[in-house]
This record gives sequence, C-alpha cells and structure tokens, in this order.
Amino acid sequence: MRFPAFLPAFVVLLAACQPQADTAATAASAPTQPAPLTGPTYGASITSEGAQPISALSTLLGTRDSAQVKLVGKAEAVCQAKGCWLTMKTPDGQQMRVRFKDYAFFVPKDISGQTVVINGWAHRETVPVADLQHYAKDAGKSAADIAAITEPQQQLNFEADGVMVVK
Repeated sequence: MRFPAFLPAFVVLLAACQPQADTAATAASAPTQPAPLTGPTYGASITSEGAQPISALSTLLGTRDSAQVKLVGKAEAVCQAKGCWLTMKTPDGQQMRVRFKDYAFFVPKDISGQTVVINGWAHRETVPVADLQHYAKDAGKSAADIAAITEPQQQLNFEADGVMVVK
C-alpha cells in the first residue's frame, strides 16, 4: 500500500499540535523522597531508609505485643550514668524507654533533644519495681522519688540493635 506523499509531514504536524507533558510540572508533582538522615551510629550500622515517625508506632504495633520497626524521633532523656538507655515520647505522651540489645553499646549522654533513628523491637511489658528504681537512679532522681516507686508499671519499651544520632 502506498501512502500519499504529504502523509508523513501531516503526522509530524499532528504530533506537534498534541499537548505535551510539562516536565517541570510533572517533576514538581511527583512524590519526593526525603533526604536521608545521617549521623554517627551506635551498635549495628543503620540508615534512616524506611524509618517511620514515632507518631506511627501505635499503628505499626497494632494489637500485637511486639513488632520489629525502625523509628525516627527525639531523644527526651539519656542515662546519665553511662548512656545505656534513652527515652522517647510516644504520641500519647508516655515515655518509651529504649535499651540497647545485649547491653552491647551505649550512646552519648548529651543527646537529649536530638533526633535519633532507632532500629529493633518495640514491645509492651510490665517493668518490675527494682528496674523502675534503677532507671530513676540513673536519671538522677532523688532518694525520696526512688523510694516512692512501689508498683510495677505497664510500659511500651524498645530494644534497639542500632541507633543513629542525626547531625
């Protein structure tokens, strides 16, 4: 079959008249990945890739007693004896204690208020009085405050195998 001589020119002209995607607008509307967070790591080497905000923890945990997760949030307090734990505030205003797997590493004692990425297991547990008193002592609480701890507490806690302190 032979096409008329003008047909290729007509096809090119027709294509030129079609609306073209605005590459700048398309790029602007495409979802962007947040820049990766960086900083020194303690314990297992981790990155911020896949980290969820601590505000998503209750959804991630659901009705389970524990879940493996990677979270990003602010360190509220740090053990002042050695840096052997830190706390983070959960969305419901409670303090979640982050301990380090096998007591194998510590974090700097001066990172309160800094953003951290933690990787490991979130879990619900009943914390015995002796442990609560030990944590209160590590936090620098008074003898009267420590003695006032007489009941175990149901808490949401975290065992981290790696921590990144974001710079």
